[in-house]
Amino acid sequence: MKRLLLLLTLPALLIIAAGSAFWLLWAGAGPTSRQMTIVVDQGSSIARVAQQLEQAGAIRGNATTFRGLARLFGAHAPVQSGEFLLSAGISPEAILYTLQFGHPVQRMVTIPEGMPSVQVQARLMAVPFLTGAVDVPAEGSVLPDTYGYRRGESRAAVLGRMQAAMRTELARLWARRRPGALVVSPEAAIILASIVEKETGKASERRLIAGVYGNRLRRGMPIRPSSIQSRADGRSAGASSSPSSMRTTATTPTEAPACRSGRSPIQGGIRLPPCSIRRRPMHSTSSLTAPAATSSRTRSSSIRPMSRAGTQSAAPAARCD
Repeated sequence: MKRLLLLLTLPALLIIAAGSAFWLLWAGAGPTSRQMTIVVDQGSSIARVAQQLEQAGAIRGNATTFRGLARLFGAHAPVQSGEFLLSAGISPEAILYTLQFGHPVQRMVTIPEGMPSVQVQARLMAVPFLTGAVDVPAEGSVLPDTYGYRRGESRAAVLGRMQAAMRTELARLWARRRPGALVVSPEAAIILASIVEKETGKASERRLIAGVYGNRLRRGMPIRPSSIQSRADGRSAGASSSPSSMRTTATTPTEAPACRSGRSPIQGGIRLPPCSIRRRPMHSTSSLTAPAATSSRTRSSSIRPMSRAGTQSAAPAARCD
């Protein structure tokens, strides 16, 4: 009788013990009392993640028990790489599911239109969750946009995505250019777009400003926009600085871009239509250089107050069909 009772009791005790271990080590609440973050490197295995969880105190037991229970009760899927937030008291079962199927923390860095390359480099270097260093990228090589990155990712990788986005977008816009476009290369489109972007921040004025410069390019006239007189760090060079000129060869601007240009300004430069001049705008001496054939007396009497966009207050300078 005692032996029969023992045979009946022992399995029940084993079931209770196994259930308690399952609950304590796998399905029950974990030991963490606050939210924590875990960063999983690219290519990490369950064994490596289990060691990280043990060292962080996120699981009961040790890495071996977590790995064994994950193989028995978890999904047979690899863990993702990235940064993951684990809530307070999260169970080991929920931790594994989060690492396999959850969404990593997505961090963002924004490059606005008009930001010079030196400031792009400074912004990347100021992000505390990125690693490594990057040099100042070439002007016009980065597409202004908002980019996601993961904690621990290299700055070079993020910059590479920014430059790849510019190449992809420029190729797409260039393939859709209108027949007889003013600019003859994608690089020239970036330069023209950067000048227009520095002259005006209003989307409604970009087409008109691009038309003004387009007319000067068609005539083979040098362009001296006020935007070219800006320093690389975005600050004004001052009135005492000698104005730089932008010269043309077969309607192709040859100076480097003045700043970052986004999709809309580049598209405006690529799709710039033929413009008919009704009244040529006469800029101040620090902006556009007047034709050599015009006398100084005529120039002084024709100059009107100019806005930042470089347009006259009296009438539009150019009409773009």
